[in-house]
Amino acid sequence: MPGAVIIASAISPALVIIAALTAFVLYVLFGYPALLGFLARRFARPVRNGPFQPTVSIVVAAHNGEDFIEQKLASVAALDYPRGLTEVLIVSDGSTDRTEAIARGFAEVFRGVYRAVRVLCLPRGGKSTALNVGIAAASGEILVLTDVRQRLAPDSLRLLLENFADPNVGVASGELVILDGKTGEESSVGLYWKYEFGIRLHLSAIDSIFGATGAFYAIRRNLAVQIPADSLLDDMYMPLAAFFRGYRLVVDPRARMFDYPTGLETEFRRKVRTLAGNYQIIAAYPALLGFGNRLWFHYISYKFARLLLPFALLAIAATSTLTPVPWRTALLAAQAVFYGTAIADWWIPDAFPLKKATSAMRTFVTLMAATACAVCVFFVPAGKLWRASSSAGKR
Repeated sequence: MPGAVIIASAISPALVIIAALTAFVLYVLFGYPALLGFLARRFARPVRNGPFQPTVSIVVAAHNGEDFIEQKLASVAALDYPRGLTEVLIVSDGSTDRTEAIARGFAEVFRGVYRAVRVLCLPRGGKSTALNVGIAAASGEILVLTDVRQRLAPDSLRLLLENFADPNVGVASGELVILDGKTGEESSVGLYWKYEFGIRLHLSAIDSIFGATGAFYAIRRNLAVQIPADSLLDDMYMPLAAFFRGYRLVVDPRARMFDYPTGLETEFRRKVRTLAGNYQIIAAYPALLGFGNRLWFHYISYKFARLLLPFALLAIAATSTLTPVPWRTALLAAQAVFYGTAIADWWIPDAFPLKKATSAMRTFVTLMAATACAVCVFFVPAGKLWRASSSAGKR
């Protein structure tokens, strides 16, 4: 009889469902990145980059960025690219702090040094509106869009532009380097970024990423399109227009920018916004889900499947209650330990020997919660999901 119970338990429909959902979760988190890494090594399409010096328009959109704009503009001034080929446009999106005053000071110092330096002051309209105005005012052959928070490496622009020597490249992104965090929480967020960048690097190697690294990327001027005012992912909306015209969207790890580490609260808000933006992107580009998308398999395995992950985890938890004993006890206990440890990490000191593991668990659970919350884009105005950059992480 005990043997019969075990056999019956083994073929329980609930266990089959849990096994399938678990396989899906493991594929999305580990299987697909591993497969992508293999494909990138086996079928890489190197960018035919080389020296390339077009005229460039650097567009910096900022809202109340006084904590960052001075060092940002100093890094722009330090770029080793001919200033006679460069124009700088600083777009203030209704700033009420010293952002505009600092920008005007920069323009005064460098007037006549660059091809042009302009400060555009707008009423508050959102980042997409500010970018649209800046792009409309730009005259360079290549647009370089960069956020106010990140500092650019001196050689980053020159190296980024080398990608456009390849006529198949429409958009090129730099690498976002997160500075070392001082806490386990900040380190775990930084580790997540490395994981994410690895996927983007491999996608770039075989063809294209699905957008750009919004903090620092370049696009051919003739490929720029109007960004909807309520867009949460301007750095996907405009690059994808180039993607569907047949161009590659690539990442160049040589072109580096640097950012301060952030905690999970900041990362949670950012993730809610970006994943909510993915729903907008699917609505704007439904062809992403069709076989006409040359990277359909990768989009489904990477972007679309990510949206389903928290619901798969919830389904595993719910289905666990339907499994026969002793499976039910084991499954529920394992999940309770995992999620309980993630919650307990709030109070576990950084000196604890297993802090890296508990912080990783907490980071994962926080990101899954953010992914689930991203559906709020269907119920609240998109503008409410934006938050200005915080200086909390500034060292």
